[in-house]
Amino acid sequence: MTNVPATPGAADSGAAPEPAGERKVSEGLHFARRNPKLLIGTGIVLALLFTGLIGPLFIDQGPNVYVGPKSQPPSSEYWMGTTSFGQDIWAQFVYGLRSTFLVGALGGGIAFVVGTAVGFVAGFKGGLVDELLNMFTNVVLVLPTLVVLIVAVAYLDVRGVVVQALFIGLTSWPWAARAVRSQALSLATRDYVDLARLSGRRTWRIITTEIAPNMSSYLVMSFILLFGGAILIAAGLDFIGLGPANGVSLGLMLESAVAWSALQLGMWWWFIPPGAGITLLVGSMYILNVGLDEVFNPKLREL
Repeated sequence: MTNVPATPGAADSGAAPEPAGERKVSEGLHFARRNPKLLIGTGIVLALLFTGLIGPLFIDQGPNVYVGPKSQPPSSEYWMGTTSFGQDIWAQFVYGLRSTFLVGALGGGIAFVVGTAVGFVAGFKGGLVDELLNMFTNVVLVLPTLVVLIVAVAYLDVRGVVVQALFIGLTSWPWAARAVRSQALSLATRDYVDLARLSGRRTWRIITTEIAPNMSSYLVMSFILLFGGAILIAAGLDFIGLGPANGVSLGLMLESAVAWSALQLGMWWWFIPPGAGITLLVGSMYILNVGLDEVFNPKLREL
């Protein structure tokens, strides 16, 4: 009887099959590298972050030091011109970017931690715990956030980026909590979660190892939205004069430009850079979020 050689396959070649988790990650990276929204948004955010982190290292003077002639337009010596008091606008811009990223990371991070913790516990526990946490979330949700922030910050003796971010984070978490709760309610009824309950694992272990990893993409996008929201709220507080007392930020630059009639005097180089910086940063984060949604959601992927 003639022996017919078998066609070599994956099993004959000795190659181990790729795990499902690694295959999912590699597939996500494949679409991420080909998503223009994700690449553009990430590039702009990283460029602004790099400018805010590295820029101050190459500036000899502080952002509020009077270093040159007053009301000078952009030039080779002063890249973004000077203010009515002779302050370097470029120095204020790079230091302002650093403060803006810091308040966004702290404020958005606090809101993210509080919101996800409340949402996970409410969605996983259900029953009375869910009702109490949901009631508390609704109470905070209906509070006029901006008014609360204005009153709180206005009567503080110490104003700084950390204090501002703390108040922003503690008033911005409810919508994230409600969104996470709805996702957790759905995942809490899955078979693998029931099996983890029966095995006697603790609540926080089940949440962190069984529920949270299955909605990691949603959590990443939630943090990005909270980050951008914290930046906008901080810029609004700075613009009405409730920003850091002795600091500098993009919002405070706008407030100073308006207070000293930069628009009426035609000093466009004073108010356009901070306004463009805030718009570009928040807009690029929105584009980044849309790109991530397309990468994580197979229905939105562009092949």
